[in-house]
Amino acid sequence: MTTRSARRRLAVALVAIVPLAVAGLFIGSLSDVTQGVERVPAAIVNQDEMVQQTAPDGTESPVLAGRLLVTQLTSDDNQAFDWTITNADEAERMLDDGEVYAVLTVPEDFSRSIVSLSSEAPQRAQISVRTDDAHGYLTGAATQAVGVGMTSVFGNAITSQFVSGIYTTFDGLKGSLTEAGSGADQLADGATQLSSGATTLGDGITQLGDGIGQSERGASQLADGLGTYTGGVSQLSSGLDQLQSGAAGLSQVSDGVGQYAGGAGQIAQQVAGIRQQLEASPQTAPLAAQLQPLEQGLDQYAAQGRTLATQAAAGIQGVQQGIGQSASGASRLAANGGALVSGARQLSDGLGQLRAGTTSAATGAGDLATGATSLSSGATELGQGLTQGAEQIPSLDADQASSASGVVADPVGLTVERENEIGSPGDAIAAIFVPIGLWLGAFATFLVLRPAARRVLASSAATGRVMGRVLARAALIALAQVVLLVALVHAALGLSLALLPATLGFAAVTAAAFTAIHYLLRQALGRTGMVVSLILLAVQAAAMGGVIPLQLVAEPFQAISPFLPLTYAASGMQAIIAGGAPAVAWGSAGTLAVFLLLSLAVSYLVTRRSRRARSLGLLPGSAPASAAVAV
Repeated sequence: MTTRSARRRLAVALVAIVPLAVAGLFIGSLSDVTQGVERVPAAIVNQDEMVQQTAPDGTESPVLAGRLLVTQLTSDDNQAFDWTITNADEAERMLDDGEVYAVLTVPEDFSRSIVSLSSEAPQRAQISVRTDDAHGYLTGAATQAVGVGMTSVFGNAITSQFVSGIYTTFDGLKGSLTEAGSGADQLADGATQLSSGATTLGDGITQLGDGIGQSERGASQLADGLGTYTGGVSQLSSGLDQLQSGAAGLSQVSDGVGQYAGGAGQIAQQVAGIRQQLEASPQTAPLAAQLQPLEQGLDQYAAQGRTLATQAAAGIQGVQQGIGQSASGASRLAANGGALVSGARQLSDGLGQLRAGTTSAATGAGDLATGATSLSSGATELGQGLTQGAEQIPSLDADQASSASGVVADPVGLTVERENEIGSPGDAIAAIFVPIGLWLGAFATFLVLRPAARRVLASSAATGRVMGRVLARAALIALAQVVLLVALVHAALGLSLALLPATLGFAAVTAAAFTAIHYLLRQALGRTGMVVSLILLAVQAAAMGGVIPLQLVAEPFQAISPFLPLTYAASGMQAIIAGGAPAVAWGSAGTLAVFLLLSLAVSYLVTRRSRRARSLGLLPGSAPASAAVAV
């Protein structure tokens, strides 16, 4: 069997298994999608701040709802994404660089919003998810679906806790009402004691009435006793009458005092006459001056005597009148004094009994006060219990009740922000199928274009010139393909003309790299290389990601993805269409340029080796060495 025949048979075999290879590769790459979700990288930024929640009994407990959410997401039971906990700045960098496909942010008021569910103004807790379509179109939709499911599960847990809290509040309300009932019991007991005290008070009042009756009888006995007292008082009256008779002689005393005053006045007049006579003679004038003090003293004695006589007369008259009144009063007292003494004695006894009755009444009043105190205490506890029960029941109007019910039913909200959002599925598909179209274009080019004729390979022309002739023709075809394909994409998808230089330039670099790769396959393997190209296309399409995160495909395809040119062609075109970071597109273009140069270098070695073999006659159909190369 000749070498050519063996190659033909190999080519036929490869063509036969191409459909199987393509289908098998795609099925194999997506066979681990369920477990692959766990490998999709995503970041968590927890900015939640702890708050204190006050229970109905006044105790406080810390609430860290954000930490609970993060714990739930990162637990082994959760199969949604490979979460990395980081800060906001690092998460933004990782998303821009494509290290993660999504960033979930828990805001600082997350716990405060969760705690507000038990208040009169509940607020829905919000979490946000950011994705970047420049690294994976379906990642945003998948993340949103996961986020909705996550918020639903977590929200149901919060709602369950809230309902449990309602029942706990009901228990507290029950306790408050129970205390109110106990207070009502005490109120009833106090009323009973009050009734008993009132009864005792009535008995005391009855006894008081009995004492008053006895006081009446004592007064009667007092009247009888005063009769026996009259005799002694009569004797007193007789003695006072005799005293009154003797007091009549007291008038002589006042008369004697009057006479004394008159005699003193007469002597004073006589002394005054003598003094005047002595003043008439110069020899006796000094004696007259000595008599003047005597005269004045006698005048004073006379004046004082008259005053004393007047006062003595008035005093004696008052004494006489007082004795008379005393005698008269003694006579009246003698008539009633005995009965008065006896009645007073009996009255004292009655008042004693009245005091005993008053004591009983006071005891009853004390019991009444005690009952009233118990009644007041019970009423106070009843009021406090009812007040506490009322305070634990929120007062909401219709709008507040409607809003609160909506928040409780859906306590956690989700906000999805897609950076560099691809507007339609067509844009995402274009980012994938433009590189695939260019690969198929290079495939078609080398189906109709031979790398180099045998006579050219056998000529003495330089290897670079031989390759350049074929590659120049292929490059013209590739350029036409680029222009037509880019024009179709912009026209059909309505891409901005501002992206035209980027899409056109990147597509040109991609087409050049794919053309060089197909030249290598065609030069090294002949027509068999075209079959290999189809198989490589299937492998790359299954391993390049783009529309879906690369982590969803099987691990072998993830391992080879960084070494496949279609991976970089798709990521670069997707970054351009989505408006992602320019560094991604430039990096992809640089990697494609490396594939271009490597393919050209290997093609050069393969072409030179082939020409050497033909020149030595090792290959059939070798041309003469002097054949010229048509340019």
